[in-house]
Amino acid sequence: MEARSWRIQMECTPDGETNTPSLQFPATIGKPDKAALRMPVDYVEAVINHDISQVDGVEKNPARVRLLLRSLARHIATMASVQTILDDVESTETTISAVTFSAYYNALRRIFVVEDMPAWSPSLRSKTAIRTSPKRHLVDPAIATAVMRAKPEAVLHDFEYFGFLFEALCARDIRVYAQRADGDVFHYRDKSGLEADMIVQLRDGRWGAIEVKLGQKQIEEAAVNLLKLKEKIDTAKMREPSFLLILTGGQYAFRRKDSVLVVPVGCLKD
Repeated sequence: MEARSWRIQMECTPDGETNTPSLQFPATIGKPDKAALRMPVDYVEAVINHDISQVDGVEKNPARVRLLLRSLARHIATMASVQTILDDVESTETTISAVTFSAYYNALRRIFVVEDMPAWSPSLRSKTAIRTSPKRHLVDPAIATAVMRAKPEAVLHDFEYFGFLFEALCARDIRVYAQRADGDVFHYRDKSGLEADMIVQLRDGRWGAIEVKLGQKQIEEAAVNLLKLKEKIDTAKMREPSFLLILTGGQYAFRRKDSVLVVPVGCLKD
């Protein structure tokens, strides 16, 4: 598998089970549930009440910081605009200007709380307009659940939101592996609605496209989208993809007849 040359190995345990990464910080692994759930909350409270003001020496309003983080948590793994986030914050009858948003957002970026995913601009066969807005991401989905004070059972009852958190979890892990291979991670979306949740691109021009699907029923649609994207790429100007991959929450990894890989996120291994 060519992906192995990128130091990304996709392996399952011998019995076919996968160890899917938690929505919590690595330090919480092995801890009792109560302690594990408390650690991200304590981290978020430290960010709100201390860290964000220390980064540039400018005092920040904790109430506004909390509302901003909650809005970012609600819009995680989406292309929510600045105006959308401002409107969301102001729906609580708390005003925040675009200037204040920029100052707070940059502070959160500097202390590695937010990490947006930039849009990918490939060479295409046709002049298709590409969306250039970044995807909103927190550095770890545990921050989203912590600031929302969402219990595991509550997240599982909101399957749509859980899907966004799962994509954020996958993005976090893929970024780690890509950075070790000296690569970057982007997202793709064009005016036709065709998208790829992640594009991994290395410095030497190799790239691969990834779709994230929590449920098995969405695999066929994801494969069709990845193959459509492959056909749009102008291979006279850039390489064909090294892989087309669907990350899932399932248990088994396999290669489809169309060469699209279907891999549980728990099978990713450095």
